[in-house]
Amino acid sequence: MNKMTSECFRLGIPDYVTIETEEGSAVVSTANREAGWKGTKVEFTEASGYEEVSITSVDAVKGVKVRWSYQWPDKVRFLGDAWERGYGDLEWRGMSGRRIMPWYFLAAVPGETMCFGVMVQPRAMCYWQADSEGVTLYLDVRCGGRGVLLEGRTLHAAKIVCEKYTENTVDEAVESQCGGYNFTYESARSFCIRMCPNPILPEFPVYGSNNWYYAYGKSSEEEILADTKELVKLTRGASNPPFMVIDDCWQEHHRLDEYNGGPWKKGNAKFPDMSGIAQKMKNMGVRTGIWVRFLLNEDEVIPDEWRLSHNQCLDPSHPDALRYITEDAERICKWGFQLIKHDFSTFDLFGKWGFEMNPLVTEDGWHFYDRHRTSAEIVKDFYEAIYNAAKPYNTLILGCNTIGHLGAGLMQLNRTGDDTSGLNWERTRCMGVNTLAFSLPRHGTFYHIDADCVGITGDIPWELNRQWADAVVKSGTPLFISAKPGVLNALEDEELHQIMLEASRQEQHRMPLDWEDTDCPRIWGEGHDVMTYQWYEKSGPKLGSKTEKYSASLPLA
Repeated sequence: MNKMTSECFRLGIPDYVTIETEEGSAVVSTANREAGWKGTKVEFTEASGYEEVSITSVDAVKGVKVRWSYQWPDKVRFLGDAWERGYGDLEWRGMSGRRIMPWYFLAAVPGETMCFGVMVQPRAMCYWQADSEGVTLYLDVRCGGRGVLLEGRTLHAAKIVCEKYTENTVDEAVESQCGGYNFTYESARSFCIRMCPNPILPEFPVYGSNNWYYAYGKSSEEEILADTKELVKLTRGASNPPFMVIDDCWQEHHRLDEYNGGPWKKGNAKFPDMSGIAQKMKNMGVRTGIWVRFLLNEDEVIPDEWRLSHNQCLDPSHPDALRYITEDAERICKWGFQLIKHDFSTFDLFGKWGFEMNPLVTEDGWHFYDRHRTSAEIVKDFYEAIYNAAKPYNTLILGCNTIGHLGAGLMQLNRTGDDTSGLNWERTRCMGVNTLAFSLPRHGTFYHIDADCVGITGDIPWELNRQWADAVVKSGTPLFISAKPGVLNALEDEELHQIMLEASRQEQHRMPLDWEDTDCPRIWGEGHDVMTYQWYEKSGPKLGSKTEKYSASLPLA
């Protein structure tokens, strides 16, 4: 059987450091592990297993660029992460000095994988670049789009970790028995463990239903309870109860096709009693989940000081605004919901989707209320406040449109890709399969990953959706379905029943075996268990056949 060995290495003292403040920028030399310009000092400290970058300044600091000369092997290929989630764009590629690789990246040649990253929960927005002359790390320490005011505080911006994995093969007879093995995938997973020493994970397999991908916000208590009844039927025989998640539709000011924000203090006419529906769902035998968009809120009692200047969303750096958000989270827990899926926060904070963050997460010219903390610190504190509010109630946190590298250790689950679809198979194929394959190394190491739903509406052939559901289940990750009642025939319904029973256990852990060759892996395996999926419709891809609500990715909408 193939095995690998690992070796920690250090990039060492950088060759060049660029310091950027609101007064200008300068490329400076590094002496005695320090670099300085005007009122800013950058220090590089060796510690056990990592190198820390710290910044001390009396000026408004925007960023620090760190550059090392580095000799890459011939024909090296690279895999990078995403700022907040994938958009069908994660893949192994050849070298491109223009490519932005947030948080961490892998560089591979046959038999060897080199990994470069920062530990989770850094205090800077970090991205890497690799070119034929070296490797660059940029630390964006702005507060929103302005320089952070450290006022002499030392900011421990990031802990750099590097690891080299070497593949050791054994004789061919043994090797032939382990077809379901991928060295670069195992390298990535081991490196994720290295970057996140203290994840928080669900104590049981999470799976269930969310009617978004057939209802698209047009729902009611009666329909949710009817969906709950169908979910109970589909999971009959499972000892682990599923989650029924109420998506965007329940909030007081909900306006179909117009507004999907708060207040989050009560339901609307179609959801007259939120505590009541939670209890009814529990009485039917499911666990309860709910969707919320904490930062978009038209509650008239919210002062302008609590809002961001560029879009009027709530500013979690304001202590009273964060307290208000925490009260919303606690209220939802008290209603009896056992999972909170909080959504849109990255877009609401920074005004961009992840695929638009190239290279920086937000535009210049605005700042959070508290200019003394970096954007990364503010986001991390926001996640921590929600997690702490839910923790006494044992309510799970599922982040959606959240920054996974900042949320690891502060959420049990994370939606790691853009929306799939109940209407357009090409969207599910592009977003779902890509997300599952390339974020899978973070599953069980950062959090449990959610590659999004199987939308069962009749618009997508069951043959394709069945494969998608099977891939999610066999990967050992959470499966959520959106199954419109009456769409499946008796045979298909029984197939989905068996898939849901597998989902309740999550006992298998297939990995993408061909992920170095394609952005849509079709060969998945674990040990002797290898499966080849057929992801493309026989007539070829269909682009733009249906329009999705709140779709972020323009090419497929």
